[in-house]
Amino acid sequence: MSPQKYSSPLQRRVLGERPMGKELQVAALENGTAIDHIPTKALFKVVTLLQLQNLDNRITIGNNLKSSKMGAKGIIKVSNKFFKEDEINRIALVAPNVNLNIIRDYEVSEKKKVTLPDEIIEIVKCNNPKCITNNEPMKTRFEVVDKEKVVLQCHYCELKIKKEEIVLK
Repeated sequence: MSPQKYSSPLQRRVLGERPMGKELQVAALENGTAIDHIPTKALFKVVTLLQLQNLDNRITIGNNLKSSKMGAKGIIKVSNKFFKEDEINRIALVAPNVNLNIIRDYEVSEKKKVTLPDEIIEIVKCNNPKCITNNEPMKTRFEVVDKEKVVLQCHYCELKIKKEEIVLK
């Protein structure tokens, strides 16, 4: 019997054969969303921002996986879930350069880069104890004043918050 010929590396992975010396780090996804190139320190913040703990879908989370670009990375695969753009762009606060892959029938049907929205509502806590959002029952609202460095400004008290100072609600 001659060895099976595969038309693509993806077909090889789906059918379970791996190239010589290669190890499959995370199982293939039939339908759903794969969020790739997540910095390892931001992985669980991404889980929280997307509220994955509230989903009944099958979820695969891999952390400290080998990456030629990053050294180590995180990946999240959510079966049968296709996020809305505003949902996924929230994670740009903690992981601004992730790739979003939409998977249909084991094939990548669409690739997106995550981008920081112009305004962030009810995700970040204002660091000013005197801000009205910390003293009254109201939603926080921040304008993104620098998308490159991730700097937010509170709509109410105008306090600027740098990426490393961001506290998620």
